[in-house]
Amino acid sequence: MKKLIILLFLPVQFAFAQNEVSLNDCYGWARENYPNLKQAEIWTEITSLKKENNKTNYLPTVTLNGQATYQSDVPHIGISLPNVSIPTVAKDQYKAYAEVKQSIWDGGITQANAELVDAILQSNLSQVEVEVYQLNEQVSQAFFTALAVEKQKEVLAQQKKVLQEKLKKVESGVRNQVIEKSAALQLEAEILNLDQNDLQLDAAKKTAIRMLSVLTGKTIPDDSKLLHNSAPVEFNGELTRPELALFMAQKNQLDKQSDFLSKTRNPKLFGFGQAGYGRPGLNMLNDKFDSYYMVGVGMSWNVFDWKKTNREKQMLVLQSDRIALQEETFNQNIQLLIVLQNEQINKLEKLMETDSKIVALRTEIAQTSASKLENETITISDYIQDVQAETIAKLNRELHQIQLNEAKEKYQLILGKNLW
Repeated sequence: MKKLIILLFLPVQFAFAQNEVSLNDCYGWARENYPNLKQAEIWTEITSLKKENNKTNYLPTVTLNGQATYQSDVPHIGISLPNVSIPTVAKDQYKAYAEVKQSIWDGGITQANAELVDAILQSNLSQVEVEVYQLNEQVSQAFFTALAVEKQKEVLAQQKKVLQEKLKKVESGVRNQVIEKSAALQLEAEILNLDQNDLQLDAAKKTAIRMLSVLTGKTIPDDSKLLHNSAPVEFNGELTRPELALFMAQKNQLDKQSDFLSKTRNPKLFGFGQAGYGRPGLNMLNDKFDSYYMVGVGMSWNVFDWKKTNREKQMLVLQSDRIALQEETFNQNIQLLIVLQNEQINKLEKLMETDSKIVALRTEIAQTSASKLENETITISDYIQDVQAETIAKLNRELHQIQLNEAKEKYQLILGKNLW
């Protein structure tokens, strides 16, 4: 009985429901219910706004300016000529003007920035996908825990039915005074133990169902029928984990940042125009308010930045190297998990090969014990012990089958099972 109790207390931290609920359904529901998934929409909207702002770099900029000044001195001619009036400029001056500036070529900065914004978006979306994918292990564990609990309940229900039928025969013998009452009491005690175990399993199943309900955002009834269609495992399958897409997106983002930095060093060509009204206008010798305008083209080029851009690009290269090391470490850890999971699957498959034989033998022994009990050649304790051994064998078979299915599912998740 001690071994039976140990089996009953295998990890059962989670629970489930006569609606049919499949594992793939739970995966999909958990994804839809994950709050952080909504970050994808936010990142996409932010990126859209950034790109709209970036496009304004191609549009002209218009600024309105005005100023009034008083200066201590102004240009003047320090000589006087007969019959010649030389104008002077007033020390108080005023002007208001509009200035238009149009980029003709910005060195490729606008295009490079647009590509960088897209790369940042992809990196953020990949990070969200990694977080969402990590939910799958929790969903799988809860699902298979509940499934294991359900199978244990079924096996114990079979044992209880056998003991109840035997109790009826024993009670008849007690009434006919051919069997001692203690035999019936032992059977009743064992049935009560099974009832207690069933209550513990019910609690474990409800816990598992509550966990699935929280993860999926669905109300899963306690009597739901859990479905798991185990597909053949591709032991040499391709690794498609979302982390790989994240590493690639992060490295691409660094490449776009480096390209953007290079573009900032290019010369810029622009056109400009200015129209205004003030005193003086463009004619400095005219001391009256006058309108004026000017148009032209200009160029700017930061020829020497003391190698600042080069150092920033070197930092990006180092960051890319760091990401490459993280990717290498991740792949190494995944390969280790694959090896361990392969061994787990092989072990469970070998256990399954002998489980059916053990169950057949234990069932035959229990049937023989039942016959011996009727012939009063063994005690009721011996009979209960043999029935318990048969139950343990059946529990082992059911648990090993579920553990094998779970191990195969985990192997698929390690590889990066495409769920959506």
